Amino acid sequence: MLAASGAVAVEALDPSDVDSGVAAHYGDPLREQRVLATAAGVVDRSNRGVLAVPGADRLTWLHSITTQHLSALAPHTGTELLVLSPHGHVEHHAVALDDGTTTWLDVEPGTAAALLEFLQKMRFLMRVEPADVTSDWAVLSVVGPSTMDALVRLGVSGLDDPVVAPVPGPKFASRDVAQAATARYPVAELPAGGFARRMPYGADLLVPRADLSTVVGTLDLPLAGLWAFEALRVAARRPRLGRDTDHRTLPAEVGLLGPAVHLDKGCYRGQETVARVHNLGRPPRRLVLLHLDGITTDELPAPGTPVTTADGRQVGFVGTAARHYELGPVALAVVKRSLADDTVLQVGPSAAAIDPEEEP
Repeated sequence: MLAASGAVAVEALDPSDVDSGVAAHYGDPLREQRVLATAAGVVDRSNRGVLAVPGADRLTWLHSITTQHLSALAPHTGTELLVLSPHGHVEHHAVALDDGTTTWLDVEPGTAAALLEFLQKMRFLMRVEPADVTSDWAVLSVVGPSTMDALVRLGVSGLDDPVVAPVPGPKFASRDVAQAATARYPVAELPAGGFARRMPYGADLLVPRADLSTVVGTLDLPLAGLWAFEALRVAARRPRLGRDTDHRTLPAEVGLLGPAVHLDKGCYRGQETVARVHNLGRPPRRLVLLHLDGITTDELPAPGTPVTTADGRQVGFVGTAARHYELGPVALAVVKRSLADDTVLQVGPSAAAIDPEEEP
């Protein structure tokens, strides 16, 4: 898709960006955002890593070592999961789907090898064969309210809407939590090979890498670059591992309890911290949406830029920043939970304000 008309590669703009290998935009990133927000477009996300986990024990095994309830996951269902450190910090995030014989995990660019290494270490005598299949499989995203109309051209129809269970309150009763994955994303097999997974923003396609151009041509949708996808993600307050997290991030701080963490399942690495933070009800930090003034500078802040108060006290850090077609310059930031929404903030040379309307 980098050969498409107008394509500008991410690495042409920033050689150090982890998202190298896909298009940042195709000439007009704001127009591309509007297409994704009002109709539908296709986004090349083929730089994501893909792991395949076949084997009879795959679901019970993944259930025991990740945050998600997977032992009862029905075939042709997707979900999300985390791997945590022993202290409960987020180490890996994967979006999964199971086809009845194999569980597929797509992960952030550059993280597949580390996750595979962890899985290999945890195999013991389980009947599983995890493998990195990134060279053979790729992810595309169809984004927008007309997603299902577009999927019909691939032979897919009737996919139900995705479901994310509400997070139970502190000290909840076990009977109030279903023994099933907290996020359930319906999946259909593509007649030509691969899968379509319904997502809150549209659908993800997991397709043979050799068929990427054929699938894009069959969809017959406008192309949108990763900048457009990321801007809408920021506005929706969806965190991204490595961009909106650091080595200390807890799932409750960035809104990952709902889609990726089951709070009433067996023990797994980091589970004690997850339970303790949830029962106390006060994670030390929170994810917020910042509006940047956009007057002092045209440059967006880099991930990790400090968020400070007027007196120079650091209260957090910026994750992903983007130019939204309606909101202007915005950013996700992780800040101290005690920080009031009306605090005057500074991000580099720019003034910033918290959008108080929706907290994870």
